[in-house]
Amino acid sequence: MIIYPSLAYKCPREKNMATEYYVIRKRAVPEVLLKVVQADRLLKSGAVSTVQEAVDRAGISRSSYYKFKNDIEEFHDSVAGTTVTLSLDINDETGILSDILKVIARSHANILTIHQSIPVSGVANVSISLQVEQDAVGLRQMINDLEELQGVRKLRITGRQDT
Repeated sequence: MIIYPSLAYKCPREKNMATEYYVIRKRAVPEVLLKVVQADRLLKSGAVSTVQEAVDRAGISRSSYYKFKNDIEEFHDSVAGTTVTLSLDINDETGILSDILKVIARSHANILTIHQSIPVSGVANVSISLQVEQDAVGLRQMINDLEELQGVRKLRITGRQDT
């Protein structure tokens, strides 16, 4: 899983209902949405001065940009000083949680909370909240290392909060 440049996609179900947010892998995001993010980046960086210049460089229409510009944004430019909550589905085997904690320790993240469910059918869920004092590249590497661990079936980022 890639955090940066991953994207948070918000999807309003209905006008009177609460907005729902999803964290999805970049590879699952439609190309037009990635280009909207690219156009936003160009505008925010000052590389272009108009929306028309931004959409031309990104390769999308102005209507696509305006249709989606409020519905997608990069997950985080920098995660330093951020609390990140991970949810992991792991096999119920000796040493897996220890391996997870070693990866986190090597990444210099500070563990705030850990909660593990009772295993059902050989699988437990572990929720870990971390204080991240590193850049997004370090967090991305930690996530990749966690996903590669033997016994980790699924990893999701379930929350983040700037501190």
